[in-house]
Amino acid sequence: MFAVEEINRDPQLLPNLTLGFHLYNAYHSDASTLESSLRWLSGQGRLIPNYSCRKQDKTVAVIGGGTSALSVQMGSLLNLYKVPQISYGPFDSILSDKVQFPSLYQMAPKDSSLHKGVVRLIVYFEWNWIGLTVSDDMRGEQFLWKMRAEMVKNGVCVSFTEKIPVSERRHTESQETFMPRIMTSSTKVVVIHGDTDSLMILRYSQVPFFTVPKVWIATAHWDITVRHLHIEGHAFHGALIFSYLTSEIPGFKAFLKAITPSKYPDDILLRRFWFSVFRCPDQAESPALEICSPNASLETLPLCSFDMTMSGLSYTIYNAVYALVWTLHEMFMRKSENRPMADEEYLVPHSWQLHSFLKNTQFINSAGDQVFVDEKRNSEAQYTIMNYLFFSNETDGLVKVGQFVPKTSLSEDFTICEDAIVWGWWGSKVPQAVCSDPCGTGFRKTPLEGQAACCFDCARCPGGEISSHTNAEQCTKCPEAEYPNKQRDRCLPKTVAFLNVEEPLGMTLVFVAVSFSLLTALVLLIFVKFQDTPIVKANNRTLSYTLLISLIFCFLCSLLFIGRPTPVTCLLQQTVFAVVFTVAVSSILAKTMIVVLAFRGVRPGSRIRTFLNPRVSNYVVLICSGVQVILCSTWLGTAPPFPEADTHSEYGHIIIRCNEGSVLAFYCVLGYMALLALASFTVAFLARNLPDTFNEAKFITFSMLVFCSVWASFLPTYQSTKGKAMVTVEIFSILASSAGLLGCIFIPKCYVILLKPERNTQGQIRNKMDSRSS
Repeated sequence: MFAVEEINRDPQLLPNLTLGFHLYNAYHSDASTLESSLRWLSGQGRLIPNYSCRKQDKTVAVIGGGTSALSVQMGSLLNLYKVPQISYGPFDSILSDKVQFPSLYQMAPKDSSLHKGVVRLIVYFEWNWIGLTVSDDMRGEQFLWKMRAEMVKNGVCVSFTEKIPVSERRHTESQETFMPRIMTSSTKVVVIHGDTDSLMILRYSQVPFFTVPKVWIATAHWDITVRHLHIEGHAFHGALIFSYLTSEIPGFKAFLKAITPSKYPDDILLRRFWFSVFRCPDQAESPALEICSPNASLETLPLCSFDMTMSGLSYTIYNAVYALVWTLHEMFMRKSENRPMADEEYLVPHSWQLHSFLKNTQFINSAGDQVFVDEKRNSEAQYTIMNYLFFSNETDGLVKVGQFVPKTSLSEDFTICEDAIVWGWWGSKVPQAVCSDPCGTGFRKTPLEGQAACCFDCARCPGGEISSHTNAEQCTKCPEAEYPNKQRDRCLPKTVAFLNVEEPLGMTLVFVAVSFSLLTALVLLIFVKFQDTPIVKANNRTLSYTLLISLIFCFLCSLLFIGRPTPVTCLLQQTVFAVVFTVAVSSILAKTMIVVLAFRGVRPGSRIRTFLNPRVSNYVVLICSGVQVILCSTWLGTAPPFPEADTHSEYGHIIIRCNEGSVLAFYCVLGYMALLALASFTVAFLARNLPDTFNEAKFITFSMLVFCSVWASFLPTYQSTKGKAMVTVEIFSILASSAGLLGCIFIPKCYVILLKPERNTQGQIRNKMDSRSS
């Protein structure tokens, strides 16, 4: 009505002609659509195929098809007569088939980017568990596939898919059960895509008084004005609607404000609408009675009854009317060049004649938008995002909260004002539409077998790994020089650690080592001072000095293990330890051999006497120690020890320690030393009861028992410990075994030398020998 009146007032368009129109109702029914189309073709309300009863008025084109299904029904019939049909419903690629629908034109903008805008909205609010409800036709199927593909790319999962049948047109009698399934689903966000018919079926399929909180995301053709009961509004309170972003047509709102039934007395539809929305008595529908509220205005009606803003469908109809008028205008201009103005034949063109002009028609409407009839040149739809609100006083409203404009830069195509959105049941709080609660930092997602990717459990990152963002697919390892914090959400630099002399443990070990070495040096001084006494001379005085000196170095070599390892200290640690301990053990072996040989060689003429020479014991020490030196040299020449950073032994620390280099060489050196210790223990054990005045065999036996026990326990302990504990165990074994040798062999002698000097004389020795002989 608005477009026709505007055109008739324009002196430039169709001069000397008055434009009119007929309205036919499709009743949302396939049969009614065909019937109305036949009535239009026949004229004057009659159903006479292939015959027209019109005389004065002549209609040449049809604007119709609010849905694809209705457009198909109309197009199948109108195409037989080559009548141009302009569809104002949502764009459908099926209707673009010019072989099947050569007379049908679509004026609606293309919705090819709508799915991207919906997914952008979903991703913005971090939803990933979404329900999809589409019309059960090819258009709905195409949207479904596009949505699924876009959701997969953005990590969003489909909770369920429901299809609204397009064949059901009796909305109030709909018995579909998909609405209860939707309402009982676990998802909190449901995307609805369809046309006005399918959305009406969905609304009438609601279960009364059965409401579950949902966030509805509706696409462009959610017609809010078809709601028939106010109480139904609360179910869709807070819905987000993608409406066409259209320019405002000048004068349209003023036209709506001025509309009254008295201004258009022949408009039956307006009269009945007026009775309905202004609550007039039923009998007032009689044309003989006056209209109630004659001075009322449509502006005062709530949104559920009437929307003063031009909808996307209305905007398309407005452009469709102008497209036909510009087509007729072009035809008349062409014909006027060839025929005189008085010839009235050119004023009544045939319908088929419009096609050659219609497909090339383009113009700029009163809102300043470029309009094309050619579908290939149709613009991409732009969307404004509206928030539907239903208030407690049974009024409703639409509030713009954002927009989606495809074909612009990625940072500007989508905008949303989160603070302006009312979330219905959730108030100002954004609902959480997720299958599983997000995994926080320090955790990773573990998929659930047989379920969607959005459904998962959360597992804590294993040791040495972190996740610094939510919903991490995998944890990442920290660099070697860093370690995870307790929350395992970031890496911290490791502390460099070694057995430091400034630490309490290091200071204690240094103190013990130095103290024992000084004590050993004191024993050596005592032996040197009392070197002429019988107890010092017994069992080879030189070997005693050698053993004491080697014990001093044994205690001091433990200091090589304390402090930050260097290449030099790593080379000296094990080799010095092995050599000095070999000297000590070989000295003990030589001492025990002398005791045994002394008693074996007391018989006259025995050859064993030749081995009692002091040089022989020296050779034993030199040969045994020389073998160890050769082993250590081979070790240093092939795979010497070296300092290394151990990043795994202790949590949060980098342990600087000496790597043995060749583990085989290390255990060969220890094994050789163990072999000498075992030989010393065996010989000393056999000689423990020999009748000698100062027989050391008993003391050596006990000392070697202590020595072997310490080093036997060292091996498993050393293998089971890591980091600084390995070094501490080795130092403790060195100090303990050395202290055992010192205490068991020399402390009893010092006791006699210092506290019992009367027992350390030649006379006392003779008395003991006489008492034994008697």
